[in-house]
Amino acid sequence: MAANGSGVVEIQGALARLRRATGLPVAFGGLVEPGRPRVRISELSGTATPALRSLTVTSGNGLGGKAVALARPCAVTDYSASRQISHEYDVPVAAEGLHSVLAVPVVVRRRVRGVLYGALRAAQPLGDRTLSAAVAVARDVEQALVVRDEARDLLAAAHPEPVADAAGVAWEQVREAHAALRALAPRIPDPALRAELLAACGLLTAPEPVRGRLSLAPRELDVLACVAAGATNAAVAERLGLRPETVKGYLRSAMRRLGAHTRGEAVAAARRAGLLP
Repeated sequence: MAANGSGVVEIQGALARLRRATGLPVAFGGLVEPGRPRVRISELSGTATPALRSLTVTSGNGLGGKAVALARPCAVTDYSASRQISHEYDVPVAAEGLHSVLAVPVVVRRRVRGVLYGALRAAQPLGDRTLSAAVAVARDVEQALVVRDEARDLLAAAHPEPVADAAGVAWEQVREAHAALRALAPRIPDPALRAELLAACGLLTAPEPVRGRLSLAPRELDVLACVAAGATNAAVAERLGLRPETVKGYLRSAMRRLGAHTRGEAVAAARRAGLLP
């Protein structure tokens, strides 16, 4: 999973949210190119021309480049006349007819990963409420990218073909990765991204035809996956954001479905059914 390429979906979804949250008619954005101090504008929403598509914005240049360099939001009331920014990109901005523009960096672990822009086709001030709403959207993107990074790291730790003398340790890593991925999934508001993460969980278990007709409800499987990784009920509750009594209820339900009388039997039965790695 590429560190930056995987964030395109988040940028796409963020632009529609930014327009709704701020009332700005135009939004666009893109990701920082790997290993280079520049952003490529790849996603557009509400634009009337293709002038901004694939525009490369270098750190420090223009409004977006300033936001990247400073790692903080920036805004101008009249882009072409502003003395607060350099003007390398005046031509495409003017071709789209934009005047008031804001740029908000997407910062993950102190590194700028992308920029979200919002704009008006009139020269009028963008108030604090508008800027705050745009920043909130960028924070959502940052959280989604953090989750993606965590999922990538967990999957990297789950070696599908462990060497023979370390098979036991490797499978424990697989099981811990599976439990951690399922615990991350409910934190993701984007249904498409959540489904993608759960599909990644499925790669760590048996193929669907092997599982037969036996199944567990999603939360039952979440709880059992944590139990399989060695977590206590209290630890499961903290990890999944549930009450301990709720965890016990899901665990009892899973045991009934699996015909098990103990936690250990339930985990073993779920593994035999291909529901857990």
